[in-house]
Amino acid sequence: MGASGAAGVGTIVRLNPMANLDIEQTRNQARALLDSRIESVTNLVRTRQRITDLKDQLASAEREDKRAYVQATRDGWSPEELKKLGLEPAAAGRRRKAQTKAADTSTLQGEAQQPDEQHAASLN
Repeated sequence: MGASGAAGVGTIVRLNPMANLDIEQTRNQARALLDSRIESVTNLVRTRQRITDLKDQLASAEREDKRAYVQATRDGWSPEELKKLGLEPAAAGRRRKAQTKAADTSTLQGEAQQPDEQHAASLN
């Protein structure tokens, strides 16, 4: 029975998938799986960096826009005239003003109408 028991153990060893594994083949398969995952995360990093770069460019453009708007008002253009030309203050400036003015909207609306009326009178 010892001989048949030994044969049984030998059969179990041959059926074991671990016995036939090739280390290099396994490493190559693992690398292929990781490469596809690395490629997707690399693409994600590239797109995130592009977003960061574009945000930086936008912030720079907004600063330039603000300077140009201020220069236009220093050169004699009123905010009302610029608005009529479709050149309202930058969105960032409007947001800040909207937050500070939100507390007393009715007073601000009254104040905003007076300069418009004065400007209209000066144009006539």
